[in-house]
Amino acid sequence: MEKLLETARKVSDKAEVYSADSWGDSVSFEDAHLKDVQSSMQSGISLRTIKNNTLGFAYTKNLVNREELIKNALDSLKGGVEGFFELPITKDLQSLDTYDPLIETLTNSEIVEECSRVCEFLSRRTEGQINISASRLINNRRLINSSGTDLSLKSSAYILNAQVLYPYSYASLYRTLKSKSFKKAPDEYMEYLINTYNQSMKEVIPEKKKMKVLFLPETVYVLMWRLQSSTSGLSIYQNISPVAEKIGERIFDEKLSIFNEPLDDSLPGARAFDDEGTPCSRFPVIENGVLRNFHYDLYFAQKLKTSPTGHGFKGSVSSKPGPSLSHLAILPGNTSFPGLVKSIDQGIIIAGALGAHSGNIPNGDFSIGVSPALYIEKGEIVGNVKDVMVAGNIYDTLKNIVEIENTLHPCFGGKFPSILFDNVNVTIKN
Repeated sequence: MEKLLETARKVSDKAEVYSADSWGDSVSFEDAHLKDVQSSMQSGISLRTIKNNTLGFAYTKNLVNREELIKNALDSLKGGVEGFFELPITKDLQSLDTYDPLIETLTNSEIVEECSRVCEFLSRRTEGQINISASRLINNRRLINSSGTDLSLKSSAYILNAQVLYPYSYASLYRTLKSKSFKKAPDEYMEYLINTYNQSMKEVIPEKKKMKVLFLPETVYVLMWRLQSSTSGLSIYQNISPVAEKIGERIFDEKLSIFNEPLDDSLPGARAFDDEGTPCSRFPVIENGVLRNFHYDLYFAQKLKTSPTGHGFKGSVSSKPGPSLSHLAILPGNTSFPGLVKSIDQGIIIAGALGAHSGNIPNGDFSIGVSPALYIEKGEIVGNVKDVMVAGNIYDTLKNIVEIENTLHPCFGGKFPSILFDNVNVTIKN
């Protein structure tokens, strides 16, 4: 990497080299039987160059020919992408506990044994089909640039996801466990799946359609996706954000506070620096319903004449960094999940979302199919409902929060609780 940076620096004004490699194993069970065991290994290097204030980019999976990679980056300068920003000089970052060496001693046999145990536990108590996936993963990242930054990160993860499928459908109730090394699934995790599924097995058709809606943690990303988009430097620059002029204003219910928490190393994925070398920090997005900040990478921070916020992340080594809130956390409320259910006279639980991309995302619109949709009546889950659609706009929906669960769960996009809403548009096809 050092030689690549040195060579690239000779033919450009600024240069950055980013490398990522990962290896791991995964196990999958279908209908409570072992289906597959796989091992994988990936690596890659990307190069960004800035010459005459123009940005170039190239990547490779194998650094066999440095000159060719540099040539590709220089050729991409013809695209005319502006590169007026400075590459950061970053040192003395906060030390994070992101890697547990015990992950390397974990064998596939132990993962299979744990999945078998969970399958047996669930199968004894429910008639639904049990599907389980589990994996361990080790990641290494390094970033060096011509400003003198040299940063590296090693991280580990063990992830287990158990699903209970509803009869004659692909709809399932599921929940994910994440840790930096192997941990057995606790009984309360499996009890949640069993009890919630068993209560909702019966198919029902509600008589009324005006009801409360409870988003499970696994589906809260539908709402957070819209918020991420509208608070991104990209949306601000393109003038498509509905909150561009609302910093300091209350835009949501005061019960809602949302932070980006990249320094929280209690779970896998913690980061002290982003994929451009900018330091990360605890970052308030919403505090008691008030909009506090927009998030930027180097490129859009320069475009908007502001400072980068440490949110320049890549989707993969082959992609350029862009503004992203990758470690969201919603502050918990005061009510347990059973307590939320008991407080609902009539309502729908959104346990799975179909078409989360539908609607004008930067504007906050959503329109999703709910699969499965669990039905609550008089404080109890009594069945599931077919053909349910939920639609709205987060700038209306997030003003009508009834209560927030008191526990956070690791999910796609962050750590989220269940959130109970009122006045959500629910459509049920009878």
